Amino acid sequence: MTHAYGNAPSGIMQPPEVRLPGDDHFARRARRLQALAERNAPLGEFLGFMAQLATAQQVALERATGWQPGPEAFHLALEHGMPPLNAQALQGDIDIQGELTALLGALELHVGEAQRPLIAALRELPDATLKQLMAQLLAGEAGDEQHRGLMPLIAAALQVAWQRLVQALPHAPARPSGETRTLCPCCGSPPVASVIESEASCSGVRYLQCGLCATQWYFERSLCSVCEQSGKLSYLSLAPQASEGEDEATAEAAQAEACGDCGSYLKIFPRTLDAEAEPLADDLASLALDLLLGEEGRYRRSGYNPLLIAEG
Repeated sequence: MTHAYGNAPSGIMQPPEVRLPGDDHFARRARRLQALAERNAPLGEFLGFMAQLATAQQVALERATGWQPGPEAFHLALEHGMPPLNAQALQGDIDIQGELTALLGALELHVGEAQRPLIAALRELPDATLKQLMAQLLAGEAGDEQHRGLMPLIAAALQVAWQRLVQALPHAPARPSGETRTLCPCCGSPPVASVIESEASCSGVRYLQCGLCATQWYFERSLCSVCEQSGKLSYLSLAPQASEGEDEATAEAAQAEACGDCGSYLKIFPRTLDAEAEPLADDLASLALDLLLGEEGRYRRSGYNPLLIAEG
């Protein structure tokens, strides 16, 4: 594919290379998850809970206060093209106990009895254990079996913390280059999935989306987002094999860009098929595609979805 940013006529505004999430990001994700829950019977209960979780994240972001440095703290990293919100470097500054308490307080108002033991267990976690689990999540590890079921809610609290940090940035960072092109320019995390835009201003442009802070950055189509090769890419989907109770449009919109060179795949959601697609929400709604590819054993998932880290 011709580089999307190299051939625009003079005077024509080009699409942004990096897009930061809006202040209402979690609220929009909650609406998408609820819509997907109503269309996908097999995963309806799960997606409905995730919609409640995203709503709680929005409430926690708006009501709670957490560590948020001033804009001047990011100047050096932004000037030198480094991720200003590096997840590994900043984790020691995050009040994960406070972030989790705020999230659980917003969540427990809406969940049923089945989820209350999970919330109680999280509230009783020792601070040292919570920090250890946070470090494992940021490293992309599943954690030990004893605490694995707690990991998605801890991850949700971390997403709130990094969203707050994104709001503190004076401007979006530059698109990453070199060996870091496939990692988030804000926090250095890998993408959860990618989306191909359909709006006239950026039609056909692909953005990778970070699984932690939801920043999006431009990445060429028909290039593997892991090894950056293009010779052995294939595009796989469940359509027309929508599972019983699953909306066909949902199945068709979920595609896997699979690479025969490195054996990895990353989901890709063309908004020409579903204009409301949101990479992390739609990743959760298309677990059947992961199961299919896992059964075939030819490709391994590269997408980093912290809310699914418990799947190992």
